[in-house]
Amino acid sequence: MKDAVMMNYLIEIGRSFRVADLLDIFIIFTLIYVVLVWFKRTASRFVLIGISILGLIYILARFFGLYLTVFILQGFFAILVIALVIIFQEDLRRFFERVATWGIIRKKRVPLSPHKDISVLAQTVRDLVQEKVGALIVLKGNDYLHRHLKGGIALEGKLNEALLESLFDPHSKGHDGAVVIENGQVSRFGCHLPLSSKAEKTGNLGLRHSAALGLAERSDALCIVVSEERGTITVARNGGLKELNSVDQLRSVLKRFYQKKSPGAKKTTWFNWVRENPREKVIAILLACGMWLVFGYQRGSVRRDFIVPIEYRNLPSYWLIEEPKPKEVTITLVGSEKAFDLLNPQLLKISLDMSRIQEGKQEFVLEGDWVRHPSNLSVVGIEPVKIPLIAYQMVPLNVSIKVQTSGGLSPALSLRRILVTPKSVQVMVPSQGKRPVEILTEPIDLQSVTATSTLRPRLVLPPDVRFLNDKAPNISVTIEVEEGKS
Repeated sequence: MKDAVMMNYLIEIGRSFRVADLLDIFIIFTLIYVVLVWFKRTASRFVLIGISILGLIYILARFFGLYLTVFILQGFFAILVIALVIIFQEDLRRFFERVATWGIIRKKRVPLSPHKDISVLAQTVRDLVQEKVGALIVLKGNDYLHRHLKGGIALEGKLNEALLESLFDPHSKGHDGAVVIENGQVSRFGCHLPLSSKAEKTGNLGLRHSAALGLAERSDALCIVVSEERGTITVARNGGLKELNSVDQLRSVLKRFYQKKSPGAKKTTWFNWVRENPREKVIAILLACGMWLVFGYQRGSVRRDFIVPIEYRNLPSYWLIEEPKPKEVTITLVGSEKAFDLLNPQLLKISLDMSRIQEGKQEFVLEGDWVRHPSNLSVVGIEPVKIPLIAYQMVPLNVSIKVQTSGGLSPALSLRRILVTPKSVQVMVPSQGKRPVEILTEPIDLQSVTATSTLRPRLVLPPDVRFLNDKAPNISVTIEVEEGKS
């Protein structure tokens, strides 16, 4: 019995599944996967795991109808966004910087030839270790480093052993700072890096190790530290410190770093992509499917009525629809409750194509295809289903202009005459008009006239009359007055 119920449930999901649902799941899967991979090596990953567990509990509570749990967790998630910004502020800043510069980096980046750089770095580190000279070397990855660097002197010098050894010479001005290497050049030296807040990782190693780890926690740079007290080599990468046993091991670390940075170093195939981060992919697809089942899919359907406006489209300017004309209709939509939750009723409208309108009385039969609505909802009813209209074709007509006046002139003045230029205008009138057409000006107050004046009043049209090309002509009215006889 349970197997039959589960089978019917799966069949129902399969029948209602759409291409849009597949795209919806893919987008959510991608977002979840990116977040999981991004925070995989961050120090805050355990906080993310805790939040993910609460999110999973919330999804299960929604699915099984645990209303009290859902109510409490909804209040918790309302303030969770602010907490996430505070907890992950550095990780989020780095993430958005990577997104903003990803396309630029890929376009500008050229295949590297790191063999010479690796040889120079390895030989320099070997010499510094033998002489027990402290050093901090930063190899820039894809992230921008400027906001993490303080002080320093711009150099832009070609990378070579002599230059590096001179910069870390105890008598050099910036020997205590870091040297930044970018694209085979020493871009800056004497830089100060942010210190790590994880004292348990650095212990008593010193400021150079703490600075290297601090930058590795905030960017994808590779930091090489040579200890002047112990003569050891340590690398900081992806928020971690690792002490190396030999210069040959450093060569391997540098080779892997340059291979990952260089776009031509490694060809990515679908098989390699599937093999990378398999656990994160499985978790992401399970969460995406679970969220779709809880939030996107819902059994059964809901019917709701909406009053929507009528949009008269493609009506030629020389046609007139007689008033009153219908302005609204009632439509009935069917779909899931979640689809209605995402619906904006103000975007609903029904469009009538008036390009084939005929003269006289006629009816338009409304169809569901004319209603603008989301694809996850269906139109099952329209009321009224027929729209009666009376349309007239407009024809051009020359009509004289009549000037309207109000009030009276001052007793000291008398009206000589009123001139209007032009005397008539061409307008569009219904071809079956039953009454004479009269074009009036807006009222002119004669009390404000103290001398012969020329005014430019606005024309007032009857409801069923239009200007030619819907553009009001410019007219002028001259009121000539003279002083009254004593």
